[in-house]
Amino acid sequence: MKLTIKDIANKAGVSITTVSQILNNKGSRFSEETRNKVLRIVAENNYKPDFFAKSMITKRSRTIGMIVPDVTDLFFSKLIEGVETYLNALGYMIILCNSKHSVELEKKSFEELMYRSVEGIIVATPNLLDPFIMEVCLRKKKDIPVVLVDMGKNTRNEGKLIVEEYKGVHEGVSYLIKQGHRKIGFLREVGDYYQLSERITGYLNCLEDYNIPYNPAYIEECFLTIQGGYEGTQKLLHKSNREITALVCSNDQMAIGAYQAIYEAGLKIPEDISVIGFDDLETGKYLAPALTTIHQPVFDIGFSAAKFAVDAIENPYVRIPNKIFPTQLVIRESVKNID
Repeated sequence: MKLTIKDIANKAGVSITTVSQILNNKGSRFSEETRNKVLRIVAENNYKPDFFAKSMITKRSRTIGMIVPDVTDLFFSKLIEGVETYLNALGYMIILCNSKHSVELEKKSFEELMYRSVEGIIVATPNLLDPFIMEVCLRKKKDIPVVLVDMGKNTRNEGKLIVEEYKGVHEGVSYLIKQGHRKIGFLREVGDYYQLSERITGYLNCLEDYNIPYNPAYIEECFLTIQGGYEGTQKLLHKSNREITALVCSNDQMAIGAYQAIYEAGLKIPEDISVIGFDDLETGKYLAPALTTIHQPVFDIGFSAAKFAVDAIENPYVRIPNKIFPTQLVIRESVKNID
């Protein structure tokens, strides 16, 4: 049977108020003998205060809500890890919601989190958010601070977590060109998912910078998943008549799918086609050959989002800062020099 604060008071022969104040390090009017007696009983019985009862008194739930579009996505699982690492060290927990790419479920999850009295909410989204969510997000006094991980898609002046995507892709394509490649394919996202326009723009501008003509047959739209990369690469190989000597993928999961499609086409990496990804997920190191990719600090983005949320909880009138995250080309074994 779970020990209550009343039980501790009875065992120690003191009042409930005395036990409460000793446990919360309040007041100095108690003798060392009384303090030690209470703490000894607490230790012997492995007593932990009731979290919900305590939160009703302190008005602090020490809980952060987080909404992601797909908990199975390798990018978002790394993002969640960064958030949890920061929060858990401070005694916060997260309530994790999976919106399954549904705008309606995203809004419903947001409303549920507010109802459950979380102290802050982190929303990782590829969507233009519901006006209600944005209204809460843009309040000057942050009763419930909202931090968005949306690559700047939703208009606001603070709390933007931006990755140097253009620079990263430009550097990757430039590296391929310096390795002798001129026929470079590109797998981009379907429609406006996350609006990764900086990535396709980096690819196109880099070709222009090196006076390489743009060929629409070298670009294919697909989902930012392993399956998407697999199907997109199949289509790209077909419509380009296998002319491409290199392929740039908008993320590492696409690149994993591309590996399989290239293998099934009877081609080899990097002998026949060089491949570059984007994200630098852990899995890329264990592909054969190891994937050359553009690193973005996914863990750090989550870590920073959590820090911004906690800072906004502690200082509700202070502006949430913006932060830019650098990218870096990670050279491994999936690119061949063909000069």
